[in-house]
Amino acid sequence: MGQPTMIAAIDLGSNSFRLEIGYFQPQGFMRTHYLKRTLRQGACLQGGALSPAALEVGWACLAEFGQLLRRYQVTRARAVATQTLREASNSPLFVREGSRLLGVPIDIISGEQEAALIYRGVASQLPVSDDRRLIMDLGGRSTELALGQGVQAQQLVSYPLGSVLWTGRFFADGALTAPAFAQAEAAACAVLADAPSRFAPGSWDCAYASAGTATAVSDVLAAHGKGASPITREDLFWLREQLLRCGRIQRLALPGLRADKAPVVAGGLSVLLATFHTLQLQAMVPAQGALRIGVLHSLLDGPDAGR
Repeated sequence: MGQPTMIAAIDLGSNSFRLEIGYFQPQGFMRTHYLKRTLRQGACLQGGALSPAALEVGWACLAEFGQLLRRYQVTRARAVATQTLREASNSPLFVREGSRLLGVPIDIISGEQEAALIYRGVASQLPVSDDRRLIMDLGGRSTELALGQGVQAQQLVSYPLGSVLWTGRFFADGALTAPAFAQAEAAACAVLADAPSRFAPGSWDCAYASAGTATAVSDVLAAHGKGASPITREDLFWLREQLLRCGRIQRLALPGLRADKAPVVAGGLSVLLATFHTLQLQAMVPAQGALRIGVLHSLLDGPDAGR
């Protein structure tokens, strides 16, 4: 039996850069190596451009990823960049040098392309079913919503709000107060105002939440004996109360809350609460997969998959 064909997905997100290396076999994707670097480039836009420091840190990370691609003899790879590089005025500079260091062309995908890849990635990790699925991916500077059936997405949209962006906008001083949460949630509801017309409540059988905020919430709930799944509206109210009791981001030390999630959990929770309110959700199931797995499937499905 020969060596498996190694493939890789590189996800250049607003909160972190991630590299996934592995191969597909009949039972699914087999991970060989995974690396995450929390860079928070989404918080480093100065006058609409990535700061010099953010450029250098990002390039250093991509150089590291490029070395790993060569070490693991990856034959096919795809690198995608999302909201921060969609916004940054100097993204062409970053992409040009980053692609050289990585050894793979970096593709700045649209919000709808991102939502399609997220849906494909999450759906591939769920049991085969004819259920109508609503999938939410709450990232650093954007939130994607996708509605579909099986592995086929039917409605896709991306909104410019996320954990890094909303934390910087409403909790920049580190204070966790009821007025700050109220303002953050109201602003997120305003951005999501057209969501009910795109995703009519009742048009899905089950709702799923992927990405960092959903994972962080699920981990905290599990650590407090509340059960990690599903995440209910009452769970979110409870978590907001715990954050208010802490009073400041710098004092957040909740069991189950990872150190890299604490700085941005307030913004992410605000967006999650707004989504529950806007779409009249009662619960969401934390989901695995998301963008990277969707990108890996796009390498199998063909060059135009997810585009």
